[in-house]
Amino acid sequence: MATKERHVLGLSGGRDSAALAVYMRQHHPEIDIEYFFTDTGKELPEVYEYLGRLEGFLGKPIQRLNPDRDFDFWLKQYNDFLPSAQTRWCTRQLKLRPFEQWVRPMLDEGMTIYSYVAIRGDEEYREGYASKDDNLIVKLPFKDAGIDKADVLDILEGAGLGLPKYYEWRTRSGCTFCFYQQKIEWVRLMERHPEAFEEAKAYEKNAVEHGSPFTWSQGESLEELEKPARVQQIKEDHEERLARQKKKTQSNPLRSDSEPLDIDDLYGKAKVCLACHK
Repeated sequence: MATKERHVLGLSGGRDSAALAVYMRQHHPEIDIEYFFTDTGKELPEVYEYLGRLEGFLGKPIQRLNPDRDFDFWLKQYNDFLPSAQTRWCTRQLKLRPFEQWVRPMLDEGMTIYSYVAIRGDEEYREGYASKDDNLIVKLPFKDAGIDKADVLDILEGAGLGLPKYYEWRTRSGCTFCFYQQKIEWVRLMERHPEAFEEAKAYEKNAVEHGSPFTWSQGESLEELEKPARVQQIKEDHEERLARQKKKTQSNPLRSDSEPLDIDDLYGKAKVCLACHK
């Protein structure tokens, strides 16, 4: 009797996971893949819009996995301390835990689960989800095929999807108050989604009052960051970094002057939330 199998692919609402879904549909149509999105309830509206467009291309629904406990519940469990790069409890509880709860019944039935993860061939610093079950097998099609960021962009353009709209002002998917945001991205969140910025500010104020050592943006609170003079300084600093990077890029003889500056080039290989990024 053949072993039962299921194939799953998690979508973050970002670039790479969307491209992997397109790639698998185009190159491996024989595999019946189930697509899922773990919804923290704190996502950007642009993420939901993009998932809707992606569903149209894939021709099948993307299953929403909702945590059994929301952000507010887990915030209390962690003594009102905000998640941070040092304590990423949001990733564990709102992203990984719902996935594990979803696949656990399948594994208990003896199924083999193949999970497809969008780690690219040019991301040597990233590792996939570490499975604790021999029947949960992580597959890395992009890494295996040597597909890099330029290939990912080509895949999305070829499918007519392009990039999610938040890439116009932000470098990653994830919660509206993701602590991996650059300061310029906090400023842009304030300008584009003021209600989400105010919610993040309220969470931070409550956390600080309860003794949390962390603020959302390293080294300053959102109340400090939103002051007009500080906003202007952040914007000027950002423009200066862009100009320096552009000059550095143009002086590189191995790179064409006509090649556009990429926001990831500016920030480099920054630390990222592996479950949420892209």
